[in-house]
Amino acid sequence: MAIGVAYRRHIRQGTRSRSPVGETGGVTNIVIRRASDRFTSSEPGVTSRHSFSFGRHYDPENVGFGLLIMNNDDVVEPGHGYPTHPHRDVEIVTWVLDGALVHRDTTGAGGVIHPGLAQRLSAGRGVRHSEFNDHRPSPLRFVQMWVPPDSAGADPSYGCQDVSEDLDSGGLVTVASGMPRYSGSTAITLGQRAAAMHVARLSRQPAPVERGGGDARAHSVTLPTAPFLHLYVARGTADVEGVGRLGEGDAVRIIDEGGRRVTAAPSDSDAAEPGPAAGFAEIISWEMHADLRPA
Repeated sequence: MAIGVAYRRHIRQGTRSRSPVGETGGVTNIVIRRASDRFTSSEPGVTSRHSFSFGRHYDPENVGFGLLIMNNDDVVEPGHGYPTHPHRDVEIVTWVLDGALVHRDTTGAGGVIHPGLAQRLSAGRGVRHSEFNDHRPSPLRFVQMWVPPDSAGADPSYGCQDVSEDLDSGGLVTVASGMPRYSGSTAITLGQRAAAMHVARLSRQPAPVERGGGDARAHSVTLPTAPFLHLYVARGTADVEGVGRLGEGDAVRIIDEGGRRVTAAPSDSDAAEPGPAAGFAEIISWEMHADLRPA
């Protein structure tokens, strides 16, 4: 998962497109990317699915969207992971879906990241870190996302924030942000003032009028309005207003609009895989007010 400044090469080689390759839902400012469209990398104990160009997988028409230059969905078997490797001038947000990730880096930070605990690593002028599944005997699954910083060469830094209670109370939760409008939230701070990441866990059953003793999770949420909006279905199935149904691993890229409702939809996985994750959909949304590529 090492990157030096490789994304700069991708950005220079890429061309801006208001309608990238993919399903358009009938209009040019909405593009659906299915889970099957992703690139896949495999090595012993690790499978990574890339929403954008990454490593040896290069597509000049799919190097990023808005400020988002990486959205990798990784499954790591017990005892495996990513040995110490370098990063520079990139904001890294890690969101664990299952299991626990053990993180160590050269800022002196380290710890165990579990579902509901957001992690941010600002690489700045240079940092080295490792990520392993050596904490539990079960597979680890996490989504890691990268955006560029406002300024290159800053001091590297690390942060994490537990947003479990906010997620359980329902609604769209701002998990990581550099935008002033979210400065009063529980979000971890990004070194990118034009981007914010939001997460929601949506119940597949509408909440009762009287919630006492019931599931307080929202059944649907409204996406923010932004020049660039990336919605990724990390778990389950969701219906997006005016777009259609998205399954696990699907994404939609929306330009110059927002306010669409996202609603949890029925999924066969509820019956096939009972457990804590059954009964809800989990979505990750990036709100971005800038674009890396020139017009």
